[in-house]
Parts: sequence; C-alpha cells; structure tokens
Amino acid sequence: MTEQTHKTIEQAQEEGKYIRKVRSFVKREGRLTKGQARALELYWQEMGLNHENGMVNFSELFGNDNPVVLEIGFGMGKSLVEMAKNAPELNFVGIEVHRPGVGACVALAKEEGVDNLKVYEHDAIEILADCIPDGSLSTVQLFFPDPWHKKKHHKRRIVQPEFVETIRQKLKVGGVFHMATDWENYAECMLDDMQSSPGYKNLSETNDYVPRPDNRPLTKFEQRGHRLGHGVWDLQFSKE
Repeated sequence: MTEQTHKTIEQAQEEGKYIRKVRSFVKREGRLTKGQARALELYWQEMGLNHENGMVNFSELFGNDNPVVLEIGFGMGKSLVEMAKNAPELNFVGIEVHRPGVGACVALAKEEGVDNLKVYEHDAIEILADCIPDGSLSTVQLFFPDPWHKKKHHKRRIVQPEFVETIRQKLKVGGVFHMATDWENYAECMLDDMQSSPGYKNLSETNDYVPRPDNRPLTKFEQRGHRLGHGVWDLQFSKE
C-alpha cells in the first residue's frame, strides 16, 4: 500500500504481503430478502461498482461531468436514494459493507427511477485508497457512523486524523466533508479532529456545528435519536 505503484489489497495479498486492515465497519450480516437478492442479481451490472476494478473515471462512469457526492455507510439506502432523486444534477456514489443494505438500496433506486447513483459493497477505507481519484469529489457524506460510545472503543471510530486527511485528498478544492451524529461526545471528537486538521475551513457561522441542511433527509437513526432525547449535530468543512 505504501509503494508508489499502489497495488490493490488483493494484489498485495497475492504476492504474500501482509496488509494491516483498518476497517470502517463491524460485519453484521443480516439475512438477504428475496427482493434484495433479486435486485442485486438483476441490476448489479448497471448500478454496482467493484473494488477489484480499481480507479474510477467518474465522467466515463456517469457519462457526464456533474459533481460527485460520495456517501460512506448508507445503511439501507433510503436517504441516499432520496437525495439522488432530488438532485439529478449531481452524481452519487454510495459505499456500504452490509449486503442487505446494498440490495435494499439498489431495489429502491430502481423502483424510484434513480439513474444517477452507483454503489459499492465493500470497506470504505479500501475504496478510498484504491478506487477514488484524488481531487474528484464535490462532497463526502458520513451520516450517523457507529459511535463506539464506550471510551475504550473510541479508537475504532472511523473519524480519526488519518481518515480526515484521506477525505481531504479526495475532495476538490471547495469540496465539503459533511458529518452528522446523534452522539454528543462523538460530535465533539469530530469537531476537534476537523479543527486540528490542516487544509479545512469550518462552514459553521459559530465555528462549531451547522443546522441540518435541507438536502439531508431525516434518517431512521435521527428519528430514533429524537425519540431517545438525543440531539443531532451536523458538521460541514470545506477543503481550502
């Protein structure tokens, strides 16, 4: 991974090299419904992207030069499909490791007639490293990632300085990294990591959090947070 030739994870492993994998997820594989399985079978060639295919050319992929929005961890895909449907002038790429969620997203996108969305079923850390060109994204979205709320597990949170720098590299100048969480401690840690990372500007007028933008739909996680009395914190930082 550190060589200039930048081999994929698979290539390096085939050569017998040990690659330490920092996962952006914990595998919780649910049961794939018949509808989800059918959607993956019928539409993966059209909507699916594969890690082993390497770097993506977004202009060729979508057939246009529209700005690209990347969402990491889209869950069952409901809000991602809604955003893509509401913004046909943008291209969307989703990354999700859980197969039922990917199947549900593909099925809903086809049902809603959404054609500006592609999805990966893979770990986001590896997709960022091997498939997303530097300076190619207008927006990166990370909504309600696993908070790992126990202090001893904080090191497992995806938002860490190295990850923040990776996102900065993938964004265009002026591109936005948008995060949301319903865990206040995680929001504070996100803010600290972003404020201490060079090359970003906080878009908050109060230099902390921003109101929920209209283009981010309310998710089931946010609704759950409201029911439990949790606040929700949005952060938006642009690449300078």
